Amino acid sequence: MSNIEQTLSIIKPDAVERDLQDQIKQEFADKGFEIIKEKKIHISKEEAEKFYKVHESKPFYNDLCAYLSSGPIVVMKLQRENAVIENRKLMGATNPADAEEGTLRKKYGISIDKNSVHGSDSLENAKIELEFFFNN
Repeated sequence: MSNIEQTLSIIKPDAVERDLQDQIKQEFADKGFEIIKEKKIHISKEEAEKFYKVHESKPFYNDLCAYLSSGPIVVMKLQRENAVIENRKLMGATNPADAEEGTLRKKYGISIDKNSVHGSDSLENAKIELEFFFNN
């Protein structure tokens, strides 16, 4: 039985600034992801705060929100079998220095803060995050 899922991916401001969207989208295509919907947007700090509410109590919360709202981002609804886990594998560790060779964060990430991509960490969060950006 196939397990087709949808997940959210964000190409973050550092990657958009360096014009890496097409390369990153190609990486998703090469790994069997279908981009169902996508849009390039610039969110406000308030919107970023709502999006990252789950991290509100963490010390990096303010920086994270300021960063996500610092420039245009590309949000994508991705679909494939086991999309959440496969996207997490493709992204690599949060800190590019710790990420495995060949992962998006290893290739494109600048630092733990500017790590180029975001992906939902669970099916539950994927639903919430997709709703946030695409009002599914």
